[in-house]
Amino acid sequence: MPVYEYICDSCHQIVSSYRQRFAVAAPSCPRCGSNELRRIFSVFSVQRTYTDVYEDILSDRQLTQGMMRNDPRALAEWSRRMSSGEKSPPEYEELTERMEKGEWPSGQIEEKREELFGQERGKPESD
Repeated sequence: MPVYEYICDSCHQIVSSYRQRFAVAAPSCPRCGSNELRRIFSVFSVQRTYTDVYEDILSDRQLTQGMMRNDPRALAEWSRRMSSGEKSPPEYEELTERMEKGEWPSGQIEEKREELFGQERGKPESD
């Protein structure tokens, strides 16, 4: 089913709605209850399944060979393809950038783990 977007003329709220067809009446505004919604032009995307992404990755001989050699650049590329263009947190972007340069950012990963879990390197937390 397609998703249509509308804008409320009263409060300017943008509303997304699943509609079986365009001819169906516009929904009412969830914020102010107005029935004065206009359909607006919106972007759309075509979603690929994980199977499609995996097949794409596995068909790339250079990438799979890089993964087999534990090349950080190959892991960064694999990660980029798996994210399908979604925005990553800044910390993850920084790690990925380092891997694209051929570095394994293991120290940075350990620091982040310690920050998140409050553990010193190699020492389990005491009860």
